[in-house]
Amino acid sequence: MLHTFVALVQDKPGVLTRVASLFRRLNINIVSLTVGESERTEISRMTIVCEAPDHAAHRIRASLYKLEITVDVDEVGRSEAVIRELCLIKVAAGPSGPTQQGRSQIFELATVFRARVVDLAPESIMLEMTGAASKIEGLLQVLKESGYEILEVSRTGRMAMRRGHHTSRVLKALGTPDPNAPTQTAFPERPEADEILPNEFEDVHEEEQDDHG
Repeated sequence: MLHTFVALVQDKPGVLTRVASLFRRLNINIVSLTVGESERTEISRMTIVCEAPDHAAHRIRASLYKLEITVDVDEVGRSEAVIRELCLIKVAAGPSGPTQQGRSQIFELATVFRARVVDLAPESIMLEMTGAASKIEGLLQVLKESGYEILEVSRTGRMAMRRGHHTSRVLKALGTPDPNAPTQTAFPERPEADEILPNEFEDVHEEEQDDHG
């Protein structure tokens, strides 16, 4: 099962290494990880997508809070957040294209999938697409099945942000389990000390001590 975590962390050298090392020690695979500036000064926003059992979500969130560079952590789902991914696709489309339609078919596919042509070269076309991962996979599959050679693909990974307040009808349509429950717009409170799970790896903090030493 895929879990999406949004973490606010201090903007310091080595933060990415500490987070990646934590997931390695928890034996959890990171599917994608994006980092950028946030609305807070000297605070970066991480969106981490990982593959783990359903019951592991609390354990992951609690473990992230054990890192001293962590400010806030939130797990978001599709029904309660807007999740997008940016993708750049370079397709071979020279004069001797794989089909008679050539470039015109790529333009048509871009229109259908709401992608944009951002670069047009004699031998290639570059498309930019923003949307759900399934939508991006759909465009890539159609291009391959149409006989086009995909030269390069660059994907950002998921970016997520919780939705604002909506009516119960909207929440129900989005698939929120409890339409009467208030929509959460801020990061959940940090777990209490007795809620944080014990560290399964004794040397998780040893790396941080070595970095500070």
